[in-house]
Amino acid sequence: MELLSVIVPCYNEEENINDFYYELMKNEAYFGSRGMDVEVIYVDDGSKDGTVGKVKELAGKDGRVHLISFSRNFGKEAGIYAGLQKAKGNYAVLMDCDLQDPPSLLPEMFRYIDEGYDSVATRRVTRKGEPPIRSFFARMFYRVMNKISKTEIVDGARDYRLMTRQVVDAILAMAEYNRFTKGIFGWVGYQTKWLEYENIERKKGETKWSFWKLFLYSLDGITAFSTVPLAIASIMGLLFCLFAFVMIVFIIIRKLMFGDPTSGWPSLVCIILMCSGIQLFCVGIVGQYLSKTYMEVKKRPIYLIKEEI
Repeated sequence: MELLSVIVPCYNEEENINDFYYELMKNEAYFGSRGMDVEVIYVDDGSKDGTVGKVKELAGKDGRVHLISFSRNFGKEAGIYAGLQKAKGNYAVLMDCDLQDPPSLLPEMFRYIDEGYDSVATRRVTRKGEPPIRSFFARMFYRVMNKISKTEIVDGARDYRLMTRQVVDAILAMAEYNRFTKGIFGWVGYQTKWLEYENIERKKGETKWSFWKLFLYSLDGITAFSTVPLAIASIMGLLFCLFAFVMIVFIIIRKLMFGDPTSGWPSLVCIILMCSGIQLFCVGIVGQYLSKTYMEVKKRPIYLIKEEI
């Protein structure tokens, strides 16, 4: 019998645990027609509400429900990785607990798997319900990433993705500490079918992704899958060195020809401040890559489990 592993990262999703389960199980007849069993792996990312209790209640009623509870909040990326590690299925699907990833798409996703695709991914064609500023910066991020990185990252891509065992094993082989799953999906390759659907707002509760968290997450993505910022820093340093050399020659020639003392202290201060700012900016870029390297070489575990059912 085939097995589908449904991986559901959760953080303070007490209100959505049962709703997600019942919505998923509306596909039970379809799973049965394929001769397929299901395991539902809820990965609790250090929730502070009653998420763990709700999952335990479900596990008591249905042995197909499993719980992985972290010792603290390690982030969604750690939750995804833990779920993939624990998944035993021939297929695995990543889904959010807030029902923004409609389980009703699963039969269509399996149809493409049957046609020979290795994974079926989803993307939103609209950002209805999102603040306009957040949507603007999200689009800019995807545009910039696809220009500076060789790894394709699709605009509007969700984590909602159905994968064969081969794809899951390839993702698990990338055991890096600084994880950016959208980039990892693109990097491992394999034949992927994209399904488009309009954005669905959360059923209950509020999003855990603030603008600041998304900004830091975007930095992780840039440093994980592109070294172009380092090249930009080097080019800027070279250009300013050339500019400084030209200005030195100009000042010496003017002094020899006209005897005019060097003047323009206000403009000089502005130039110094600008160059200092550029230098600090470039040092910051190098610091970002250095900090990621530092975290990698320490070899800390990606997550720690407090409880598992």
